[in-house]
This record gives sequence, C-alpha cells and structure tokens, in this order.
Amino acid sequence: MKFIETPLPGVWFIEPQRLEDERGFFARTWCREEFAQRGLNADLAQCSVSFNAKKGTLRGMHWQAAPHEEAKLIRCTMGAIYDVALDMRADSPTFKQWFSVELSAQNRTMLYIPEGCAHGFQTLEDECEVFYQISKSYHAASVRGVRFDDAAFGIRWPLPVSQIAPRDASFADFQD
Repeated sequence: MKFIETPLPGVWFIEPQRLEDERGFFARTWCREEFAQRGLNADLAQCSVSFNAKKGTLRGMHWQAAPHEEAKLIRCTMGAIYDVALDMRADSPTFKQWFSVELSAQNRTMLYIPEGCAHGFQTLEDECEVFYQISKSYHAASVRGVRFDDAAFGIRWPLPVSQIAPRDASFADFQD
C-alpha cells in the first residue's frame, strides 16, 4: 500500500499497490503492521457498509467523543463519493480545516481518518456503496456531529444535496 500524507495531521490517503498479471491484479487493502508502523490505529472493532441509492446524497459530518473515539478506514466499493475529513481536535494546528478526495470503485483508493476528526461524504453517482473499517464499536451516547454546510468550516460540496438525514441537516451552528 502507498500511504500519502494529507494536509491534516493523521489523515492519510491510501492507494493499494497492485500486483498485476494476465488474470487481473491482487492488492492488499489492510495490513495491521503497515498501519502500526506509521503510528495509525491498527485496531479493528467493526466493519460497516452504507448503501446510497441517489446521486447527491450526503452523510455526515460525524465522529465519536472520548472515550469512544474511533479511527476509520473508508473505501467506496460501488460508484463514487466525495469523501471529507474535518479536523475537530481543538489542540490540532489544523482545527476546523478539512480535506477531501474522490473515492470510487474504479480507483479503489481509501481514506484513513483518525480519532477526533469528523467524517462525511456525498455520492457522485446513483447506487453507491461505502465500506468502513472502524477501530471502536458504535456508542450512541458518544456520537457528535456538525452541519455539512456550517460556515465555520466552509466545506465545498460538489453537487446540490438530493438527500440528507434530518439530524445531519439540523445540527446547530458550530461554537468554538
């Protein structure tokens, strides 16, 4: 795997390294040792999948608070998404800054999002599926979120929002 640093500390863009032959290719998408060597959380507590029927669907921006903070490895297994990591770590030099990348079934790339960063995405095609590897189990009381269009962050989404959960659309304005 090729790990590419992003402007947000601890957020990594990951490209699987393909071993190709006449049959096609083989590539690893997870290696505990390689993640641990970079100081990334190599724990794996659960895997989840999200299916989204319509282009323009927006999910996010979510994270879990301490002591249930979670790291996520995100991969789009069908379709394409605009994936966003938002730094919500108050002590980080990039607090309130965001990074985005297109993940797709075709490019097979991944985004690693560390503890303390919010995550969200918008579908770029109909019928998108997103696969998550997550370091901690879901803990409802620890879920946090900020509004996808909050001016405090200035996230630029590529499409008009076609669908969004009422909760995601109604988070209050962010207050430092």
